[in-house]
Amino acid sequence: MSKNITVIGGGFAALTAARCLRQHDSAAKITLLAPQPALTYLPSLIWLPSGKRKPDDLVVPLDKFFRENRIDFVAGEATGLSTDARQVETSAGAIANDGLVIACGGRFIKKLPGIEHAILPCEGIAPVERLREKVAALQSGTIALGFAGNPNEPVAMRGGPVFEFAFGLDTQLRREGRREKIRLVFFNPMPKPGNRLGEKAVQRLMAEMKRRGIETHLGHKIAGFEADKVKTEGGEIPADIIVFMPGLTGNAWFDNTTLPRSPGGLIAADAHCRVAGLERVYVAGDAGSFPGPDWMPKQAHMADLQAATAAENLAAELAGRPADKKFKVELMCIVDSLDAGMLVRRTESSAWALPRMKLMHTAKDAFESLYLKRYR
Repeated sequence: MSKNITVIGGGFAALTAARCLRQHDSAAKITLLAPQPALTYLPSLIWLPSGKRKPDDLVVPLDKFFRENRIDFVAGEATGLSTDARQVETSAGAIANDGLVIACGGRFIKKLPGIEHAILPCEGIAPVERLREKVAALQSGTIALGFAGNPNEPVAMRGGPVFEFAFGLDTQLRREGRREKIRLVFFNPMPKPGNRLGEKAVQRLMAEMKRRGIETHLGHKIAGFEADKVKTEGGEIPADIIVFMPGLTGNAWFDNTTLPRSPGGLIAADAHCRVAGLERVYVAGDAGSFPGPDWMPKQAHMADLQAATAAENLAAELAGRPADKKFKVELMCIVDSLDAGMLVRRTESSAWALPRMKLMHTAKDAFESLYLKRYR
């Protein structure tokens, strides 16, 4: 008798989980719940301001992927969960399951006063298009860029793209002959932002900031924003444009469930991606809180590794086999600057960062095409 498996989410973790579940079980009925049948390739949002990418380049319709993998798509959003997790309440009606993977991502913490004055780039294409328009119209002034974390969940942050927006805007403005009229300021409450990348990477990032003339305002708690400034406990930063990445917490619908939560509001899971205290329920990506080193990233690569693990373990559990696979902890990224890139890799046994090279910019571009090929 075939099993009913539900995957919640439409991003990297959810699609990887659905694809791997099909590989492990050819007969299962797999249902994926997401707001729309399309993937937005978030890592390339950094290329929208310069025009290297257009919005349509980053949105991949998933009809073909769903059809080829025999995945039933339901348009909607999760709103709740039965106590045993065997029924997902959604805006499109209830969905029953024999196994569940929650991969719906996290939610940005928007508690800072005046945060509506900041552009939050990882919310998707619309805010980055607004950034592109504002940068195009700026003749002189200051662009302030920064990120913060979740004080109750130190790993629940995504700062890498902010470095890339800063470096990319510097390159873009120099190409356009406008850089000398526009000040770039990077702000962060930590004295060593990007420390999870490893000491060598932090040194290279800070050296690159200095080389490019990007000012830094570090080690001061962020107090809030106004239309023309960033307020910190260490002073104010006048700003015509503010780009900010808040920390992450769990989705609002988690509050309507009995899912176990971490101090930071994410779903508590083990090293097998299994949700604590529930049978045949797994979590992957930004929605989950996992055991591991304090540098474990919230990034697409890590989400894919967790999703593949969750899928393998759920398929094994449904088949009556031991579900004992653990996910690999690995940070892997190319910090792009529109003209070059710095490759960073960190595992539990090593950490290194290569000097910036033009080849790495080309590699990041090529990886996008390779990654999306499975979904196009």
